[in-house]
Amino acid sequence: MLTGDILQPQKEPPLVKLNKRRKTWHLRMRVPVLYKSIEPKIEIHRSLRTDSKKEALARQPAAEAAIIAELDAKLAIDAGSSSGDAFGAAVALAASRGLTYRPAEDLAAGPLADILERLETLRGNGNLSDAKAVLGGVDVPTLPLSQFAAEIERLAAYDNRFKSEVQLRIWRNTIIRAASNLLAALGADRPVLEIDKAAAYAHRKWWQQRIETGVVSPETARKDLKTMSAMLARYYDHLLLTNAPEPYFRVTIKKEKGRKKARKLEIPVEWILEKWLAPDAFKTLNNEARDILLISIETGCRQSEIHDLAASAIVLDAPIPYIEIKFEEGEERHKIKNESSILQIPLVGLALAAARRNPVGFPRYRDKRSYSALINKYLRNNDLLPSEDHTAGGTRHVWESRLKVVMPEPDDRAEMMGHSVESARDRPVYGDEIILEAKRAVIESIALPVPSHLA
Repeated sequence: MLTGDILQPQKEPPLVKLNKRRKTWHLRMRVPVLYKSIEPKIEIHRSLRTDSKKEALARQPAAEAAIIAELDAKLAIDAGSSSGDAFGAAVALAASRGLTYRPAEDLAAGPLADILERLETLRGNGNLSDAKAVLGGVDVPTLPLSQFAAEIERLAAYDNRFKSEVQLRIWRNTIIRAASNLLAALGADRPVLEIDKAAAYAHRKWWQQRIETGVVSPETARKDLKTMSAMLARYYDHLLLTNAPEPYFRVTIKKEKGRKKARKLEIPVEWILEKWLAPDAFKTLNNEARDILLISIETGCRQSEIHDLAASAIVLDAPIPYIEIKFEEGEERHKIKNESSILQIPLVGLALAAARRNPVGFPRYRDKRSYSALINKYLRNNDLLPSEDHTAGGTRHVWESRLKVVMPEPDDRAEMMGHSVESARDRPVYGDEIILEAKRAVIESIALPVPSHLA
């Protein structure tokens, strides 16, 4: 009945559907309300370039994503949210039409045929945002070097989501320092996009002069140059620049020939047994610091991996107690060194006893950077290091040497240590990881005795 039909609630048409025109499948997407201000069409149609419905369904997600990306680009151009965002959006929108973004002044100085070709792409299928992208109507960013670090922090927000406050502060200081050093080397502020090879050379020369005075080490300079190179690469990527410049390519401080790379020395097992496990060795050291060291002896973990453990990463009620090195989110968010470092390490002997004394971790040192200096100072002041060149970090290196006795294969040791197994094998990694039971058997076979005062 007509009246009944009128009273029925009107359903909103689906956002996306497929239909076939002649022999080709097309996507029809209703423009979401969010984009009404920049897209006057009610629907956007896109050919999926296939006569197979199965293939059309397979191509549909990518086509939808491409349309949304174009709409987002138009929105950014229209809003002019920031010069960098708008410029990157213009580059992307031009690319979606098979064009390279070129500023209007460059187009005006070029051949008329290029402009006419670009105008043709707008015929019946373009609005103001499209025109700005195709005809170079968005200004090239003029972000100054003095504001570069702040912009990089904004762009890196997603990648930094796991970093703790301390990790974020250290990272932030690194990029601020790199930008400030380049600014000092240049002697004046300038747009980031004008940083060229000459600027990179000036940066290097600035560092070389400081290295010659003995104030800084070559390694410090190399890290700074590498940081600036990475910052520029991130910025160019954000702007979607094709054939982006590489001003810092091969611009570094060369290592001195004939000088071997410094290696952290192992703490000999005999030294640990005789000196560290003696009854009075740690009598004036706080318990948390002592137990972090003991766990490092029987797990080979980095000191920071141990003292930054979240309470949930110390599992003592499982059939095989273990600690888990992993990315942490939420209040205890923490970013570890790399994906290869993600691992579970069974707890045995000294490590298990120390973990049981600290079931929620080490709040005194968690997310701080004071432990390394403290433990090394204590060991040095109490004659608990074999030489001035040894540090507490040597426990990790002697642990690998201990593993060699029972695990001769380097890729197996790499997995136990949290190193890249792919690099150790020099080929892609296949198969399952070493299970906890097998790991525990290996560690138990090399475990040191636990004296009664540390049990």
